[in-house]
Amino acid sequence: MLDISELARKSGVSASKLRYYEEVGLIRSVGRNGLRRVFDDRVLPRLSLVALGQAAGFSLAEIRDMLGQEGTPSIDRDMLSAKADSLDRHIKELSALRDGLRHAASCTAPSHLECPTFQRLMRIALARQGATKRDRKRDFANSHGERGRRDDGA
Repeated sequence: MLDISELARKSGVSASKLRYYEEVGLIRSVGRNGLRRVFDDRVLPRLSLVALGQAAGFSLAEIRDMLGQEGTPSIDRDMLSAKADSLDRHIKELSALRDGLRHAASCTAPSHLECPTFQRLMRIALARQGATKRDRKRDFANSHGERGRRDDGA
């Protein structure tokens, strides 16, 4: 058994974040030692999975669903594959952005605004910004229960 301060030290996760993780259902304490929460040693692998999920870009809600409440996590392989595909797209976008910035840094055009590569980079950035705003709106709507509403009022 680990009290919250021992768990924070061993995991590198702050006590406040551990309390939040418990609040949102990612981990569960098994009791208290005085005023301190106490956790089973098996919470450490769960915290590792949470860290991995966050590093991969999953939301805490998605991670919670994959971890489940008890026992062995139920990790959706299709979801992992989709996230890997998304990361591939993101890597491609970032690589193109890096290459464009390197070009702009050494471009011989009189002005960056006269450089076709830099102009293309600006168009991509603007389009991406619009897509990101739409994605945030969709994610907000989905997280607030608007995804499953029926149109017939029922």
